[in-house]
Amino acid sequence: MRAVTWHGKRDVRVDTVPDPVIRDGDDVIVRITTTGLCGSDLHLYEILGAFLDPGDILGHESMGVVEEVGPDVTALSAGDRVVIPFNVSCGSCFMCDRGLQSQCETTQVREHGTGASLFGYTKLYGQVPGGQAQYLRVPFGNSLPIPVPDGPSDDRFVYLSDVLPTAWQAVAYAAVPPGGSVAVLGLGPIGDMSCRIAAHRGAGTVIGIDLVPERLERARRRGVHALDLREYGDDLADAVRSLTGGRGPDAVVDAVGLEAHGSRLAAAAQGLTTHLPDSLAAAMMKRAGIDRLSALCTAIDLVRRGGTVSVSGVYGGALDPLPLLTMFDKQLHLRMGQANVLRWVDDILPLLTDGDPLGVDDFATHRLPLEQAPEAYEMFQKKRDGAVKVLFAP
Repeated sequence: MRAVTWHGKRDVRVDTVPDPVIRDGDDVIVRITTTGLCGSDLHLYEILGAFLDPGDILGHESMGVVEEVGPDVTALSAGDRVVIPFNVSCGSCFMCDRGLQSQCETTQVREHGTGASLFGYTKLYGQVPGGQAQYLRVPFGNSLPIPVPDGPSDDRFVYLSDVLPTAWQAVAYAAVPPGGSVAVLGLGPIGDMSCRIAAHRGAGTVIGIDLVPERLERARRRGVHALDLREYGDDLADAVRSLTGGRGPDAVVDAVGLEAHGSRLAAAAQGLTTHLPDSLAAAMMKRAGIDRLSALCTAIDLVRRGGTVSVSGVYGGALDPLPLLTMFDKQLHLRMGQANVLRWVDDILPLLTDGDPLGVDDFATHRLPLEQAPEAYEMFQKKRDGAVKVLFAP
């Protein structure tokens, strides 16, 4: 089969690799019909190479049609249409029973002290082959895949794999009161969708902050107060407070993460790790603060006293310095973590089958053949051609 594989910093290729096979009784093989390019994939493209091997198959946003089922699978049959959550979770352990599929105790990567395995996402999360491929082996076939109806286009459902539950959890964790205010830092796929979900869930004021003109305009068309970071600079906090009664928003969602603009020192540290041998780079990332924290520090500054900061952006450093004095003084609530996909499906799925209130049908900006993945990665990283969401057809 053909698959997107990692070969080094900013070097992804579409290679011919062996087809996946049934290994365990509850495995299913899914023929991928649509798979997405995620902002988190860019961290693999640029920074997290110390935890990858050449040839690793990337991608964790996939859906398709069941081709083959293992002998113990009773919930699915060949021909069923399914979405694959990016968490590899068993569905029956202590954590899964509590809706914390991203902490699944069956697939935790104890070697690295991390949570549940993820499709297509480094040794830190199990080095499981990903879904930017023609076929994908999916374990826990009776509980992990999400069956979806035949008929509507893949665009209606593929975002159940990551974008929708990640954005939904970001807003749920933000605990925006009815009619309250929320600022979203970063208007990439997760930030854009977080704005839409916040408005849908009853936020009165939704503020989106970015520095890419196309992303700002896209948010404005959905009724978001979109602020250009380049225009406001050091006056951003004043601009946000002017929209929120002078106090700041009730909540701020950080949808940016470790590659935020604005920190030359952290950017240099990240660049250094990509030039070190993998063993040294991995040790540095596990034992040092290498994240660009400007987005998180901005969130802490913007949010009102007693408010909530919800972090959905991915961070990678172990010892990042945080402004704990400010956080304590402002009596902030802080929530974060990988999305627990299956926890939120029952809330989201009705919005995909009864109308389209979140605008998923036209959420993708680019639909490309899988063979164009290398060009798409470069385009998305450099924010060219208005790229917000790229979907591949294997």
